Amino acid sequence: MDPYRDFARSPEPTLGVEWEICVIDPETRDLVPRAADVIDAVQQRYPGTHLEREFLQNTIELVTPVCTNTREAIDALQQDLAKVREVATEQDLKLWAGGGHPFTDFREQPLSPKITYEEIINRTQYWGQQMLLWGIHCHIGVSHEDKVWPIINAVMTKYPHLLAISASSPGWEGLDTGYASNRTMLYQQLPTAGMPYQFQNWDEWVGFMRDQKTSGVISHTGSMHFDVRPAAKWGTIEVRISDATSNLRELAAIVALTHCLVVHYDRMLEAGEELPTLQPWHVAENKWRGARYGLEAVVITSRETDERWVSEELVTLIDELLPTAKDLGCVEELKLAEEILERGAGYQRQRRILKQGGDWTDVVDNSCQEMIDLTW
Repeated sequence: MDPYRDFARSPEPTLGVEWEICVIDPETRDLVPRAADVIDAVQQRYPGTHLEREFLQNTIELVTPVCTNTREAIDALQQDLAKVREVATEQDLKLWAGGGHPFTDFREQPLSPKITYEEIINRTQYWGQQMLLWGIHCHIGVSHEDKVWPIINAVMTKYPHLLAISASSPGWEGLDTGYASNRTMLYQQLPTAGMPYQFQNWDEWVGFMRDQKTSGVISHTGSMHFDVRPAAKWGTIEVRISDATSNLRELAAIVALTHCLVVHYDRMLEAGEELPTLQPWHVAENKWRGARYGLEAVVITSRETDERWVSEELVTLIDELLPTAKDLGCVEELKLAEEILERGAGYQRQRRILKQGGDWTDVVDNSCQEMIDLTW
Protein backbone atom coordinates (compact mmCIF):
# COMPACT_ATOMS: atom_id res chain seq x y z
CA MET A 1 0.00 0.00 0.00
CA ASP A 2 1.32 3.43 -0.97
CA PRO A 3 0.77 5.49 2.23
CA TYR A 4 0.30 8.66 0.18
CA ARG A 5 -1.79 7.46 -2.75
CA ASP A 6 -3.90 4.61 -1.38
CA PHE A 7 -6.97 5.64 0.61
CA ALA A 8 -8.52 2.80 2.65
CA ARG A 9 -12.08 3.52 1.58
CA SER A 10 -14.73 3.29 4.30
CA PRO A 11 -18.01 1.86 3.02
CA GLU A 12 -19.91 3.44 5.95
CA PRO A 13 -19.63 6.91 7.54
CA THR A 14 -17.95 5.53 10.65
CA LEU A 15 -16.79 7.65 13.57
CA GLY A 16 -13.73 7.61 15.77
CA VAL A 17 -12.93 10.18 18.46
CA GLU A 18 -9.74 11.16 20.27
CA TRP A 19 -10.10 13.31 23.41
CA GLU A 20 -7.08 14.71 25.22
CA ILE A 21 -7.24 15.16 29.01
CA CYS A 22 -4.53 15.98 31.55
CA VAL A 23 -3.46 15.11 35.09
CA ILE A 24 -3.01 17.95 37.58
CA ASP A 25 -1.81 18.41 41.13
CA PRO A 26 -4.92 18.92 43.33
CA GLU A 27 -3.08 21.47 45.48
CA THR A 28 -1.33 23.67 42.90
CA ARG A 29 -3.80 22.89 40.07
CA ASP A 30 -0.78 22.78 37.79
CA LEU A 31 -0.11 20.08 35.22
CA VAL A 32 2.14 17.25 36.33
CA PRO A 33 4.10 14.72 34.18
CA ARG A 34 2.34 11.65 35.59
CA ALA A 35 0.22 10.54 32.63
CA ALA A 36 2.34 7.45 31.94
CA ASP A 37 1.86 6.25 35.53
CA VAL A 38 -1.90 6.51 35.17
CA ILE A 39 -1.98 4.91 31.72
CA ASP A 40 0.17 1.96 32.81
CA ALA A 41 -1.93 1.34 35.91
CA VAL A 42 -5.21 1.52 33.99
CA GLN A 43 -4.02 -0.86 31.29
CA GLN A 44 -2.71 -3.29 33.86
CA ARG A 45 -6.02 -3.27 35.75
CA TYR A 46 -8.23 -3.08 32.66
CA PRO A 47 -6.39 -4.77 29.77
CA GLY A 48 -7.40 -3.56 26.33
CA THR A 49 -8.29 -0.02 27.40
CA HIS A 50 -7.17 2.24 24.55
CA LEU A 51 -5.19 5.10 26.05
CA GLU A 52 -2.31 6.84 24.30
CA ARG A 53 0.67 8.80 25.53
CA GLU A 54 0.73 12.20 23.89
CA PHE A 55 3.17 14.99 23.08
CA LEU A 56 3.57 15.95 26.76
CA GLN A 57 3.93 13.72 29.80
CA ASN A 58 0.91 15.38 31.44
CA THR A 59 -1.54 14.23 28.74
CA ILE A 60 -3.69 11.12 28.33
CA GLU A 61 -5.46 10.59 25.04
CA LEU A 62 -8.68 8.58 25.20
CA VAL A 63 -9.40 6.82 21.90
CA THR A 64 -12.68 5.20 20.87
CA PRO A 65 -13.02 2.10 18.74
CA VAL A 66 -14.62 2.48 15.31
CA CYS A 67 -18.20 3.57 16.05
CA THR A 68 -21.38 4.14 14.08
CA ASN A 69 -22.49 7.31 15.87
CA THR A 70 -21.82 9.78 18.65
CA ARG A 71 -23.65 7.79 21.32
CA GLU A 72 -21.39 4.79 20.82
CA ALA A 73 -18.30 6.98 20.88
CA ILE A 74 -19.25 8.91 24.02
CA ASP A 75 -20.32 5.73 25.83
CA ALA A 76 -16.88 4.27 25.12
CA LEU A 77 -15.12 7.41 26.31
CA GLN A 78 -17.25 7.55 29.45
CA GLN A 79 -16.26 4.00 30.38
CA ASP A 80 -12.57 4.74 29.85
CA LEU A 81 -12.79 8.06 31.69
CA ALA A 82 -14.20 6.26 34.75
CA LYS A 83 -11.21 3.90 34.74
CA VAL A 84 -8.75 6.76 34.39
CA ARG A 85 -10.42 8.73 37.20
CA GLU A 86 -10.35 5.70 39.49
CA VAL A 87 -6.60 5.29 39.08
CA ALA A 88 -5.85 9.03 39.11
CA THR A 89 -7.71 9.43 42.40
CA GLU A 90 -5.69 6.60 43.92
CA GLN A 91 -2.51 8.40 42.81
CA ASP A 92 -3.72 11.68 44.37
CA LEU A 93 -4.23 13.35 41.01
CA LYS A 94 -7.14 15.22 39.44
CA LEU A 95 -8.30 15.16 35.82
CA TRP A 96 -8.65 18.35 33.81
CA ALA A 97 -9.40 19.14 30.16
CA GLY A 98 -9.52 22.26 28.02
CA GLY A 99 -7.97 23.86 24.97
CA GLY A 100 -5.14 25.32 27.03
CA HIS A 101 -4.10 25.45 30.67
CA PRO A 102 -4.37 29.06 31.92
CA PHE A 103 -1.18 29.40 33.95
CA THR A 104 1.23 26.47 33.62
CA ASP A 105 4.82 27.23 32.59
CA PHE A 106 5.59 25.45 29.31
CA ARG A 107 9.28 25.28 30.28
CA GLU A 108 8.41 22.95 33.16
CA GLN A 109 6.34 20.42 31.18
CA PRO A 110 8.50 17.58 29.78
CA LEU A 111 7.95 15.85 26.45
CA SER A 112 6.96 12.24 26.17
CA PRO A 113 9.89 10.09 25.05
CA LYS A 114 9.25 9.71 21.32
CA ILE A 115 11.70 10.50 18.55
CA THR A 116 9.23 12.42 16.38
CA TYR A 117 8.30 14.64 19.33
CA GLU A 118 11.95 15.41 19.98
CA GLU A 119 12.49 16.19 16.30
CA ILE A 120 9.54 18.59 16.29
CA ILE A 121 11.05 20.51 19.21
CA ASN A 122 14.53 20.48 17.70
CA ARG A 123 13.10 21.88 14.49
CA THR A 124 10.58 24.39 15.83
CA GLN A 125 12.36 25.51 19.03
CA TYR A 126 10.47 28.27 20.93
CA TRP A 127 7.13 27.80 19.16
CA GLY A 128 7.21 24.03 19.45
CA GLN A 129 8.03 24.22 23.14
CA GLN A 130 4.80 26.14 23.77
CA MET A 131 2.47 23.42 22.49
CA LEU A 132 0.56 23.03 25.76
CA LEU A 133 -2.60 22.69 23.69
CA TRP A 134 -5.36 20.11 23.59
CA GLY A 135 -8.09 19.42 21.07
CA ILE A 136 -10.75 17.04 19.78
CA HIS A 137 -9.98 14.85 16.79
CA CYS A 138 -12.92 13.29 14.93
CA HIS A 139 -12.34 10.67 12.23
CA ILE A 140 -15.27 10.20 9.83
CA GLY A 141 -15.26 7.39 7.29
CA VAL A 142 -15.45 8.36 3.61
CA SER A 143 -16.18 5.91 0.80
CA HIS A 144 -13.82 7.24 -1.88
CA GLU A 145 -10.75 9.44 -2.10
CA ASP A 146 -12.35 11.60 -4.80
CA LYS A 147 -14.73 12.93 -2.14
CA VAL A 148 -12.06 13.84 0.39
CA TRP A 149 -10.94 17.28 -0.73
CA PRO A 150 -14.35 18.62 -1.79
CA ILE A 151 -15.61 17.67 1.69
CA ILE A 152 -12.59 19.16 3.48
CA ASN A 153 -12.90 22.43 1.56
CA ALA A 154 -16.59 22.56 2.48
CA VAL A 155 -15.91 21.80 6.15
CA MET A 156 -13.50 24.74 6.21
CA THR A 157 -16.43 27.07 5.48
CA LYS A 158 -17.76 26.07 8.92
CA TYR A 159 -14.43 26.49 10.70
CA PRO A 160 -15.60 29.27 13.07
CA HIS A 161 -18.73 27.29 13.94
CA LEU A 162 -16.80 24.25 15.17
CA LEU A 163 -14.26 26.45 16.94
CA ALA A 164 -16.52 29.02 18.59
CA ILE A 165 -18.80 26.50 20.24
CA SER A 166 -15.82 24.58 21.67
CA ALA A 167 -13.45 27.47 22.45
CA SER A 168 -12.03 27.01 25.94
CA SER A 169 -8.53 28.50 26.01
CA PRO A 170 -8.63 32.21 26.83
CA GLY A 171 -5.86 32.03 29.46
CA TRP A 172 -2.10 31.72 28.91
CA GLU A 173 0.67 32.07 31.49
CA GLY A 174 -1.73 33.70 33.94
CA LEU A 175 -3.10 36.26 31.49
CA ASP A 176 -6.40 36.60 29.68
CA THR A 177 -5.23 36.75 26.08
CA GLY A 178 -8.43 38.35 24.83
CA TYR A 179 -8.93 35.32 22.58
CA ALA A 180 -11.64 32.70 22.99
CA SER A 181 -9.21 30.09 21.64
CA ASN A 182 -5.59 30.99 22.21
CA ARG A 183 -4.85 27.36 21.32
CA THR A 184 -5.81 28.04 17.71
CA MET A 185 -3.41 30.95 17.39
CA LEU A 186 -0.51 29.12 19.02
CA TYR A 187 -0.89 25.84 17.18
CA GLN A 188 -0.72 27.40 13.74
CA GLN A 189 2.83 28.60 14.51
CA LEU A 190 4.11 25.10 13.74
CA PRO A 191 5.26 24.92 10.10
CA THR A 192 3.19 21.77 9.47
CA ALA A 193 0.04 23.04 11.21
CA GLY A 194 -2.78 25.40 10.32
CA MET A 195 -5.28 25.53 7.51
CA PRO A 196 -4.96 22.95 4.74
CA TYR A 197 -4.40 24.17 1.21
CA GLN A 198 -7.53 24.00 -0.91
CA PHE A 199 -6.49 21.00 -2.98
CA GLN A 200 -8.86 20.32 -5.84
CA ASN A 201 -8.44 16.56 -6.01
CA TRP A 202 -6.69 13.57 -4.50
CA ASP A 203 -3.80 13.61 -6.97
CA GLU A 204 -2.85 17.13 -5.88
CA TRP A 205 -2.72 15.94 -2.27
CA VAL A 206 -0.59 12.92 -3.20
CA GLY A 207 1.85 15.16 -5.04
CA PHE A 208 2.01 17.52 -2.08
CA MET A 209 2.72 14.70 0.39
CA ARG A 210 5.48 13.31 -1.83
CA ASP A 211 7.02 16.78 -1.97
CA GLN A 212 6.94 16.88 1.84
CA LYS A 213 8.70 13.55 2.01
CA THR A 214 11.33 14.55 -0.56
CA SER A 215 12.03 17.85 1.19
CA GLY A 216 12.37 16.13 4.57
CA VAL A 217 9.36 17.74 6.25
CA ILE A 218 7.59 14.48 7.07
CA SER A 219 10.76 12.76 8.27
CA HIS A 220 11.05 15.47 10.93
CA THR A 221 7.43 15.59 12.06
CA GLY A 222 5.81 12.25 11.25
CA SER A 223 2.94 13.89 9.34
CA MET A 224 1.22 17.13 8.41
CA HIS A 225 -0.83 18.56 11.27
CA PHE A 226 -3.50 20.44 9.34
CA ASP A 227 -6.73 21.54 11.05
CA VAL A 228 -8.58 19.10 8.77
CA ARG A 229 -6.70 16.36 6.95
CA PRO A 230 -7.12 13.02 5.23
CA ALA A 231 -6.16 9.93 7.21
CA ALA A 232 -5.56 7.60 4.27
CA LYS A 233 -4.59 4.62 6.43
CA TRP A 234 -8.04 4.60 8.06
CA GLY A 235 -10.12 5.85 5.13
CA THR A 236 -11.26 8.90 7.08
CA ILE A 237 -11.31 12.65 7.16
CA GLU A 238 -9.86 13.85 10.47
CA VAL A 239 -11.33 17.11 11.78
CA ARG A 240 -9.05 18.77 14.36
CA ILE A 241 -10.55 22.26 14.61
CA SER A 242 -12.19 22.21 18.04
CA ASP A 243 -10.63 22.95 21.42
CA ALA A 244 -10.81 20.08 23.91
CA THR A 245 -13.94 20.36 26.04
CA SER A 246 -13.89 20.10 29.83
CA ASN A 247 -16.64 17.49 29.87
CA LEU A 248 -18.30 14.64 28.00
CA ARG A 249 -21.64 16.40 27.54
CA GLU A 250 -20.16 19.17 25.45
CA LEU A 251 -17.86 16.70 23.75
CA ALA A 252 -20.96 14.82 22.58
CA ALA A 253 -22.33 18.01 21.04
CA ILE A 254 -19.09 18.82 19.19
CA VAL A 255 -18.67 15.26 17.94
CA ALA A 256 -22.27 15.05 16.69
CA LEU A 257 -21.97 18.41 14.94
CA THR A 258 -18.71 17.36 13.27
CA HIS A 259 -19.94 13.90 12.25
CA CYS A 260 -23.20 15.22 10.83
CA LEU A 261 -21.43 18.00 8.93
CA VAL A 262 -19.06 15.64 7.10
CA VAL A 263 -21.82 13.14 6.33
CA HIS A 264 -24.11 15.94 5.14
CA TYR A 265 -21.51 17.11 2.64
CA ASP A 266 -20.81 13.52 1.58
CA ARG A 267 -24.51 13.07 0.79
CA MET A 268 -24.61 16.34 -1.14
CA LEU A 269 -21.83 14.97 -3.34
CA GLU A 270 -23.73 11.73 -3.83
CA ALA A 271 -26.75 13.76 -4.96
CA GLY A 272 -24.65 15.67 -7.47
CA GLU A 273 -24.89 18.95 -5.56
CA GLU A 274 -22.10 21.50 -5.46
CA LEU A 275 -20.45 21.89 -2.07
CA PRO A 276 -19.86 25.34 -0.56
CA THR A 277 -16.41 26.93 -0.66
CA LEU A 278 -14.92 30.22 0.44
CA GLN A 279 -11.89 32.05 -0.81
CA PRO A 280 -8.76 31.15 1.22
CA TRP A 281 -8.60 34.70 2.58
CA HIS A 282 -12.18 34.45 3.86
CA VAL A 283 -11.42 31.09 5.47
CA ALA A 284 -8.37 32.60 7.16
CA GLU A 285 -10.35 35.60 8.39
CA ASN A 286 -13.12 33.37 9.74
CA LYS A 287 -10.59 31.22 11.57
CA TRP A 288 -9.16 34.32 13.22
CA ARG A 289 -12.59 35.71 14.11
CA GLY A 290 -13.64 32.39 15.66
CA ALA A 291 -10.45 32.25 17.70
CA ARG A 292 -10.67 35.89 18.77
CA TYR A 293 -14.37 36.35 19.47
CA GLY A 294 -15.79 32.83 19.84
CA LEU A 295 -19.58 32.86 19.92
CA GLU A 296 -19.55 36.66 19.65
CA ALA A 297 -17.94 36.51 16.20
CA VAL A 298 -19.47 37.89 13.03
CA VAL A 299 -18.40 35.50 10.27
CA ILE A 300 -18.24 35.57 6.49
CA THR A 301 -20.84 33.22 5.03
CA SER A 302 -20.50 33.51 1.26
CA ARG A 303 -18.07 34.17 -1.54
CA GLU A 304 -19.86 37.52 -1.93
CA THR A 305 -18.71 38.42 1.62
CA ASP A 306 -22.12 38.28 3.30
CA GLU A 307 -21.81 38.21 7.10
CA ARG A 308 -23.78 36.89 10.06
CA TRP A 309 -23.38 36.25 13.79
CA VAL A 310 -21.85 32.80 14.27
CA SER A 311 -24.33 32.07 17.07
CA GLU A 312 -27.20 32.59 14.59
CA GLU A 313 -25.33 30.52 12.02
CA LEU A 314 -25.06 27.66 14.51
CA VAL A 315 -28.81 27.63 15.16
CA THR A 316 -29.43 27.40 11.40
CA LEU A 317 -26.74 24.74 10.95
CA ILE A 318 -28.13 22.54 13.72
CA ASP A 319 -31.56 22.69 12.09
CA GLU A 320 -30.08 21.92 8.66
CA LEU A 321 -28.25 18.87 10.01
CA LEU A 322 -31.21 17.36 11.88
CA PRO A 323 -32.22 14.98 9.04
CA THR A 324 -28.65 13.66 8.91
CA ALA A 325 -28.58 13.38 12.70
CA LYS A 326 -31.81 11.39 12.61
CA ASP A 327 -30.30 8.93 10.12
CA LEU A 328 -27.13 8.61 12.20
CA GLY A 329 -29.02 8.25 15.47
CA CYS A 330 -27.58 11.35 17.15
CA VAL A 331 -30.41 13.91 17.28
CA GLU A 332 -30.20 14.17 21.06
CA GLU A 333 -26.45 14.68 20.95
CA LEU A 334 -26.63 17.30 18.18
CA LYS A 335 -29.22 19.27 20.15
CA LEU A 336 -26.77 19.47 23.06
CA ALA A 337 -25.06 22.15 20.97
CA GLU A 338 -28.05 24.39 21.74
CA GLU A 339 -27.28 23.83 25.42
CA ILE A 340 -23.80 25.29 24.92
CA LEU A 341 -25.29 28.35 23.23
CA GLU A 342 -27.53 28.87 26.27
CA ARG A 343 -24.94 28.09 28.98
CA GLY A 344 -22.02 29.74 27.23
CA ALA A 345 -18.93 28.15 25.73
CA GLY A 346 -15.97 27.18 27.91
CA TYR A 347 -14.13 30.47 27.46
CA GLN A 348 -17.24 32.42 28.49
CA ARG A 349 -17.74 30.36 31.65
CA GLN A 350 -14.08 30.85 32.57
CA ARG A 351 -14.31 34.61 32.20
CA ARG A 352 -17.46 34.73 34.31
CA ILE A 353 -15.48 33.23 37.19
CA LEU A 354 -12.79 35.89 36.80
CA LYS A 355 -15.36 38.70 36.64
CA GLN A 356 -16.94 37.40 39.85
CA GLY A 357 -13.64 37.77 41.69
CA GLY A 358 -12.17 34.33 41.14
CA ASP A 359 -8.71 33.56 39.82
CA TRP A 360 -7.23 31.04 37.40
CA THR A 361 -7.04 28.31 40.06
CA ASP A 362 -10.80 28.71 40.50
CA VAL A 363 -11.15 28.37 36.74
CA VAL A 364 -9.17 25.10 36.79
CA ASP A 365 -11.22 23.83 39.74
CA ASN A 366 -14.43 24.58 37.86
CA SER A 367 -13.23 22.76 34.75
CA CYS A 368 -12.32 19.72 36.87
CA GLN A 369 -15.77 19.79 38.45
CA GLU A 370 -17.46 20.11 35.05
CA MET A 371 -15.81 16.85 33.99
CA ILE A 372 -17.64 15.23 36.92
CA ASP A 373 -20.94 17.12 36.78
CA LEU A 374 -21.64 17.57 33.06
CA THR A 375 -21.92 13.86 32.40
CA TRP A 376 -23.28 12.01 29.49
